[in-house]
Amino acid sequence: MDFTPTEEQAAARDLAARIFGDLSTHERLAAAGTGSDPELWKALCAAGLVTAVEETGLLGLVLLLEEQGRRTAQVPFAASCVYGVLAVSAHGSREQQERLLPGIGDGTVVVSGALPDQGGVRVCGERELTGTAPVVPWLRDATHILVADDRRRLWLVGAADAVCEPVETTAPWSAGRLTLDGTPAERLGEQSAHDDVLASARTAFAGLQAGVCAGSLARAVEHTNTREQFGRPLAVKQGVQLRAADAHMDTEAIRVTAYEAAWRRDEGLPYATHALTAAWWASEAGQRVVHAGQHLHGGTGADLEHPVHRHFLWGRQLDAYLGCGSEVLQELGELIARGESIAQEEGEA
Repeated sequence: MDFTPTEEQAAARDLAARIFGDLSTHERLAAAGTGSDPELWKALCAAGLVTAVEETGLLGLVLLLEEQGRRTAQVPFAASCVYGVLAVSAHGSREQQERLLPGIGDGTVVVSGALPDQGGVRVCGERELTGTAPVVPWLRDATHILVADDRRRLWLVGAADAVCEPVETTAPWSAGRLTLDGTPAERLGEQSAHDDVLASARTAFAGLQAGVCAGSLARAVEHTNTREQFGRPLAVKQGVQLRAADAHMDTEAIRVTAYEAAWRRDEGLPYATHALTAAWWASEAGQRVVHAGQHLHGGTGADLEHPVHRHFLWGRQLDAYLGCGSEVLQELGELIARGESIAQEEGEA
């Protein structure tokens, strides 16, 4: 395994860090409220960072999402890249790619995803969907939604053809409730497309969580190095150092498991179990890190207007979106057991 970024991946990451750093400031985030920042979204698309994901792959996207997470930038970057760029480029027909990818790249087409399966959507007729997805991230920004039906097939739905109602979540993700009632849809990919897109999404959002945790921890380190108690910085206290060290190790575990899953996908290797491993770390360890970030800020961490509180909200929302640790671990165990059973059957044959 080699997680060293290519020259193109490193350049895209550095550019993303600069744009997020310049435009995703505390003041702009506060002004955006629960909505997205359209100027930041335009800047990211104009810089070619959405289009670049076609070339840099899932590992390149994870690097970019780390930078988004560090700044808790309120744009549909993760959703549109995973459910749009990667899904359409890997599983769309040539006609779908030619029709959709240019718009996704310049930001005029925004894709969100009703994955993991949330509302038991079913096909009625040949190309019509009925059902609901209670919470779809960045739905209010989306022009298209990637939906999985009850047979694990993927469909693209136009937002204008569906009923999209605003939903407030823990983090300000412009989320919504999706209702389909005989809504026209177009098929995306074959049966196997579902598992690939779901694993890619889990990996990408784990990378986003790594950035959220890194940003929370960086703020905590800065605070404890400058905040003094009895004439000494809080950072010299052993209890503070141990809490920060644990948070650092958790953050690195999230990062390295997301990198491994992404690298395997880009190399054409099986990665479903690795994506679930990354999701488990992101869910289980992610909530520990953002809690530690608030705790290390003391009373300041309880201030709802403080930037570290935004990291806390994002960390908890990603925990919920990826699935609680026990649920993810159960799915991982079942997948491993199923793989071992198939291998045993093949060996006996």
